[in-house]
Amino acid sequence: MAAARARVVHLLRLLQRAACQCPSHSHTYSQAPGPSPSGKTTDYAFEMAVSTIRYGAGVTKEVGMDLQNMGAKNVCLMTDKNLSHLPPVQTVMDSLVKNGINFKVYDHVRVEPTDTSFMEAIEFAKKGAFDAFLAVGGGSTIDTCKAANLYSSSPDSDFLDYVNAPIGKGKPVTVPLKPLIAVPTTSGTGSETTGVAIFDYEHLKVKTGIASRAIKPTLGLIDPLHTLHMPGRVVANSGFDVLCHALESYTALPYHMRSPCPSSPITRPAYQGSNPISDIWAVHALRIVAKYLKRAVRNPDDLEARSNMHLASAFAGIGFGNAGVHLCHGMSYPISGLVKTYKAKDYDVDHPLVPHGLSVVLTSPAVFTFTSQMFPERHLEVAEILVAQSCLTLCDPMDCSPPDSSVLGISQELTPALPGGQMLGLSWQTRCGNSYSIWMWMTAWLPLATPRLTSLSW
Repeated sequence: MAAARARVVHLLRLLQRAACQCPSHSHTYSQAPGPSPSGKTTDYAFEMAVSTIRYGAGVTKEVGMDLQNMGAKNVCLMTDKNLSHLPPVQTVMDSLVKNGINFKVYDHVRVEPTDTSFMEAIEFAKKGAFDAFLAVGGGSTIDTCKAANLYSSSPDSDFLDYVNAPIGKGKPVTVPLKPLIAVPTTSGTGSETTGVAIFDYEHLKVKTGIASRAIKPTLGLIDPLHTLHMPGRVVANSGFDVLCHALESYTALPYHMRSPCPSSPITRPAYQGSNPISDIWAVHALRIVAKYLKRAVRNPDDLEARSNMHLASAFAGIGFGNAGVHLCHGMSYPISGLVKTYKAKDYDVDHPLVPHGLSVVLTSPAVFTFTSQMFPERHLEVAEILVAQSCLTLCDPMDCSPPDSSVLGISQELTPALPGGQMLGLSWQTRCGNSYSIWMWMTAWLPLATPRLTSLSW
């Protein structure tokens, strides 16, 4: 067991140091060289940063009053084309008009944004001379708005200045930003709570991002009424993102094992490793996912289930936004980034797309089989939560035959191209019951959200 733990720790540390392997989630960009004031080689402290959150059915109607209280005179409202015609945006605009807030709408946000789409939004923000920002949408919209706020507040900066190393320079954000209010309309990314903005860097065909506590929203308005318009597969894929956020942050390398120790507090990364406070939020999010995800997918009118999943997204965001994620997210990028023609059902977009939550959850059984060797106690806790809440309603406990790739509709010739080789085969070779329990929970869920993936073009 000791050798297995050492092997997992070694891999996680390699991922941490080699940021190019997962540039949007390793965040070594912020670990500037220099001696630690404590003289330690690993970190000895962690800190929590989170947006102010307000939750409640209909709370979106207060956004105009919030901006008025902030003294905003000229607001940039960002959303996407599809959402611009739906009730969440209309509710926001009605509140702005009612409270006398001047605003301009930018509705060209790209689902799964790129550096190009970020720069287009940034240019709009620079020209508008806005004194506040308002994002209405999913993680793509909120992340785009974070970037627009940052670069319009630092107009002389090059785009790569704040992008994570090694793709960008990873400079700390030292300029003051404008207030940003986020109104999430999906239940997955938790972007309303985090200081992270993720995008596809088209030149290298990789995902990377900008990560700084300075870019987190000033306020997140979590209104469960906005979740009722989401199709079932969008709910499921978003829920998988919440699940993996919570699982990965809870099983991440502990903060006191992360190296190097920062030379200054400003260089301590947002993703610090698992810690006692993030753990609380991650575990609570897992309990909600286990209890309500099935209901939220199956019944679009189940306000209780969809409301709780909306909260779980924020809870998991608080957890992973201060602890980080690891292998599932890192290995999701070849799945989503290399696809050329595939378009997911229930996603009305004009470009190829594998939903983020789906790309993340595909490798999760293999990942948690592997990481369970280092932290078997934590994996057992997670398995007990998932199984106690829902395993008996999701799968037949007497069905113990190994699942194969047909569960996901992945052809045999495609599977070896995925991270980890024979992904499903690896995940079945579990050596402990807690991994098996997590595996059973996930494989029972995947067919609900997963279309046939044999049409993926790599």
